[in-house]
Amino acid sequence: MISDFSQSELLRYSKQILLPQVGIDGQRKLKQASVLIIGVGGLGSPISLYLAAAGIGRIGIVDPDRVSLSNLQRQVLYSFNTVGEMKVEAAKQRLTGLNPCCQIDIFPVAFTSENAKEIADGFNILVDGTDNLTTRYLINDLCVRTARPFVFGAIQGFDGQMALFDSRIGPCYRCVFGSPPPSDHIPLPADSGVFGVLAGLVGLLQAAEIIKIILGIGETLGGKLVLINSLTAEFDHIEVLKDPSCPVCGESPEIKARNWSSASLL
Repeated sequence: MISDFSQSELLRYSKQILLPQVGIDGQRKLKQASVLIIGVGGLGSPISLYLAAAGIGRIGIVDPDRVSLSNLQRQVLYSFNTVGEMKVEAAKQRLTGLNPCCQIDIFPVAFTSENAKEIADGFNILVDGTDNLTTRYLINDLCVRTARPFVFGAIQGFDGQMALFDSRIGPCYRCVFGSPPPSDHIPLPADSGVFGVLAGLVGLLQAAEIIKIILGIGETLGGKLVLINSLTAEFDHIEVLKDPSCPVCGESPEIKARNWSSASLL
């Protein structure tokens, strides 16, 4: 019903509602949806901006960091005036200014095995905006255990990756990337360079995937891994399969039996 929306909302979303694949019913689905973004940096910036602009009803943002000057090359949520502020606080102010109709919930903490389940409670879709491999595995394991989609994105240098992992319809992150390497073999984010606009490119693809999932339109990326080369503008789609021996979503899952109160799910 149109009465579900104020006149201001109808005007705000008018160009989107005009799309036959969206319409009033689709806009209502967006308004009723809830999305949790873990990490509001290079990827989380465009993801959160475009989800708020599209009218997602509830957006959660998780990040323990403060805005630094080196962030501004790619983290377009922030400005010079917000350097030193908590990212989630600055992000909430920006997102609310963009669309006050959206509920923005903030979590100024690291996403860990101790708090992940509680933070994610009530959110339909979880989104990877991190630069932390350990957190990425944690997001995946939580999504498998709670039967939710995990929209993955990663960037390094000039190359990006993006996928939808949903163990109900295809592989999970562990099916494709296996177990994490030892902690002393994981490169630190600060040691890696990144092409700033690549963060926008991958983040926007993640936002588009989320909206498609909510609306039930188009073809989602379930069972596919997208590889992006920003220097050549090439996109490769690789088919990825469910691993029957996966320790979290396979036929005999091991991680499923572990206690959430442990120091790590890994």
